[in-house]
Amino acid sequence: MNGVKDRLTDQMTRAQALRLRKLSQEAYQPRQFEEDLTRAEALRRIEALEKEIELADSF
Repeated sequence: MNGVKDRLTDQMTRAQALRLRKLSQEAYQPRQFEEDLTRAEALRRIEALEKEIELADSF
């Protein structure tokens, strides 16, 4: 049961979900947003999308 408890407490935060949804739409990559991500995976995707958007804006 600890695995389930850890999974529930490790889910991405509401703020992460909102940020990830916004970034995935801005980058035209809606599949990057999933509701059941962990905090770590959400952070990884947020950082990757931010870098991608920053690169696209530099052209």
